[in-house]
Amino acid sequence: MNEYRPGKFQYLPMVIKNLMIINGLIWLVQLTLLNRFDYDLSRLFGLHYWGSELFRPHQFITHLFLHDPKNPAHVFFNMFTLWMFGATLENLWGSKRFLIFYMICGVGAALCHMGVLTYENINLTKYATNFLNDPTFSNFTLLDNKFDLGNGTNNMESLKTAIANNDQSAIYMAQTYVKEYVNYYRNVGTIGASGAVYGILFAFGFLFPNTYMYIYFMFPIKAKYIVGFMIVAELWSGIQNSAGDNVAHFAHLGGALFAYLLLRGWSKKRTDFY
Repeated sequence: MNEYRPGKFQYLPMVIKNLMIINGLIWLVQLTLLNRFDYDLSRLFGLHYWGSELFRPHQFITHLFLHDPKNPAHVFFNMFTLWMFGATLENLWGSKRFLIFYMICGVGAALCHMGVLTYENINLTKYATNFLNDPTFSNFTLLDNKFDLGNGTNNMESLKTAIANNDQSAIYMAQTYVKEYVNYYRNVGTIGASGAVYGILFAFGFLFPNTYMYIYFMFPIKAKYIVGFMIVAELWSGIQNSAGDNVAHFAHLGGALFAYLLLRGWSKKRTDFY
């Protein structure tokens, strides 16, 4: 079993401690604003598609510090994972390099996610325009199959049936819904530190591939296998693009990709992999 023991180990290094505090406080602000004023802070600071009226350049950074105010597990597990895998890295690299690595992975993840958003919005616009210009059953079905407009609900199936029967009121209703859906899809925001955290996770597996980790404190598995499994799982989930899945899988993969590129640049002469 290979182990790494830094000369001066801090269980809660400075950058990780401050990131945990900042993310926790911002989550409380989000929760307060949402509950008391019904204001979603992610509209201003969450990452939006560049074609959205809500997009601002600062969101490439600020989205990293926001989490779902309705789901405390979102911020908890991101910060727990950051501490669990990041403490060793910050002790190894020092606070400055660790912070640079974390932010580059986060922004890199956002860039990859923006690429996916661009592809999806262009496709949505294309299929939506086809239906709006030629409101046939086949065009509506094709659009629904691509983007699952109603998450497979019975109401959507009933609407399809009415369109197939050339019901003009149903066609008008469907056109109105499609316009609203395109606008909604364009303005959905992305929040969370997961992209940067995946970069940290990948870095740990890359630098300490043979370090044993204990799943549920029982089963020892090498870090490289855990990280490899998580990367493959994210890739599979991203490709599947299941209905109702609001996880930015390609942002996670983007964080891991930028982590790999940075590590390759930093460690060309390294031969010590723990």
